[in-house]
Amino acid sequence: MSTNETNYEVLPGKERPIKAWIRGVPLEDEARKQLENIASLPFIHKWLAVMPDVHLGKGATIGSVVPTVDAIIPAAVGVDIGCGMMAVQTSLTAEDLPDNLRAVRHAIEAAVPHGRTNQGRGRGKGGGRDKGAWGAIPKAQEQAWAGLEKTFSEITAKHPKIAKSNHVNHLGTLGTGNHFIELCLDEAGRVWIILHSGSRGVGNRIGSYFIEKAKEEMRRFHVNLPDKDLAYLPQGSLYFDDYVQAVEWAQRFAITNRELMMAAVIRALHGLASLPGFESDLMAVNCHHNYVSREHHYGKNVFVTRKGAVRARLGDLGIIPGSMGTRSYIVRGKGNDESFHSCSHGAGRVMSRTAAKKRFTVEDHIRATEGVECRKDAEVVDETPMAYKNIADVMEAQRDLVELVHTLGQVVCVKG
Repeated sequence: MSTNETNYEVLPGKERPIKAWIRGVPLEDEARKQLENIASLPFIHKWLAVMPDVHLGKGATIGSVVPTVDAIIPAAVGVDIGCGMMAVQTSLTAEDLPDNLRAVRHAIEAAVPHGRTNQGRGRGKGGGRDKGAWGAIPKAQEQAWAGLEKTFSEITAKHPKIAKSNHVNHLGTLGTGNHFIELCLDEAGRVWIILHSGSRGVGNRIGSYFIEKAKEEMRRFHVNLPDKDLAYLPQGSLYFDDYVQAVEWAQRFAITNRELMMAAVIRALHGLASLPGFESDLMAVNCHHNYVSREHHYGKNVFVTRKGAVRARLGDLGIIPGSMGTRSYIVRGKGNDESFHSCSHGAGRVMSRTAAKKRFTVEDHIRATEGVECRKDAEVVDETPMAYKNIADVMEAQRDLVELVHTLGQVVCVKG
């Protein structure tokens, strides 16, 4: 089923057209060129779909939906395989929260390893736990890994380089960059917990490994590409099935990772004397936005790579976060066929991290995040709201893709 409303622009592509939901939001020239390069590939199915948070990425444009027949581009899936969002509605309300939320933030930071430093309980280099320690892995993580280990062993038996990663240590950890955990209030003042993370170091290892294998295949068969990062694995080729198995495993790891972190946050909040007892099973959403999926569109079985995009079939619940200090949204998909049942994954950057750090000061960031209990130092200036597109414009541009279910405003933000 599809909505009849259309809100996209058609951009010229070299082989296939590009349908872009970008009305009212900027599209940089470099990203446009990158989209044209993807559209030139011979196995693109019908067209590319471009979400309003679109911006330049490595391998493929972030905010793009790439449907392919009998081939996958590993760099389009990327190295943060299975990155996505989880949200849980609680029975807490704004009135239940203490006036000062610093202790709440610190409790979350202590419960979930994050960042690159050794500050905080159990946090090691890269935001994981101390190496070599099954004893340092909490029981819940150990049990979760038991459900993932068999397939991982099958993958690494064929590709041992993938085994050299912090796969166990990183399970249940947040990571760095734009990964975060937040407490939010919806339009009725109800408290939500939302978090953003993926498959961590092992996903990076899998992605990087198979990106290089795809490039080797292109060289071996003398395939000329407009961008070497668009190297692909054709179905039936040497590494195709192994990549599909590995990427689907990493996506399961990512879902499990988010579930473990959410459970840790909920336990931490239950342990705070400043909060009353509460329920946390009222509504939950757990969705990827960097992944590949087997789907059927326009009469074909295809692989759909969503590079910074969320699946939005009719009735699907999704999460579209804004930046620090802005709003986030729980949405329901409208099942728009022309977007391949997709919507944006966030606000989308308007400048690089380096540019943001040069342009904005800590004082700018403090003003932009007023009212949110979060870090307000030089290390997070690259994540300041001004480095992102206006989330209201992004939501307006995709009104034919999703409907709003809840609007969330952050009150606590923990950054990786």
